[in-house]
Amino acid sequence: MNTEDTKPLKKSFKVQMLAARESAIIESVNRLLADKGFDAMTVDEVAAEVGIAKASLYKHFPSKEELACAAMVTAMQRAQAFIAQVPPEQAPLDKLKAVTRWTMTLKLQGQMPSLPSQNSSLRATLMGSKDYMDGLMEVSDALGGWIEQAQAQGAINQALPPVAVLYTLFARACDPVLEFLKMGEQHSDEQILDMVMSTCFDGLNAR
Repeated sequence: MNTEDTKPLKKSFKVQMLAARESAIIESVNRLLADKGFDAMTVDEVAAEVGIAKASLYKHFPSKEELACAAMVTAMQRAQAFIAQVPPEQAPLDKLKAVTRWTMTLKLQGQMPSLPSQNSSLRATLMGSKDYMDGLMEVSDALGGWIEQAQAQGAINQALPPVAVLYTLFARACDPVLEFLKMGEQHSDEQILDMVMSTCFDGLNAR
């Protein structure tokens, strides 16, 4: 075989290996962010988990903020994929409940990255990422549309601004109540999900 014929194959294999390494890095970051949060996570931990040198890690992601951003891009892509497969014939409120329960399930399983709300350098990195912002806008638009439809149908309080409802649902993805109930070891994951879903969508008023 001509050596020139093997060059594209070698290049393709190298690209595949780099992509596989980046996937492993992002998976590790996602797990550490879910378990420890952004402030406690260190670049050294990520490199050790993946089994590469810290210098090699920086070749893929030049900063801790970029690592977290990559994890959030992946999280948004997963959310977009989940939203895309929600049956279109479902009622808007049921669609919102499906997405909210899915995000809380990821949280209970330790798969939802946790980021601080106040961190200027991280916020700047996220806002500077087209992939993240595009994903966030697509998810927000989809949920926002369902919220407005549900309000029009009287299924959600019409006096609430849609953005307030949206942020309330986003907050369930990092709700500490889930972890507190799980640490109590008195309820199954499904029971915990049912309880938090009830407080979120039904409120605390006696029925």
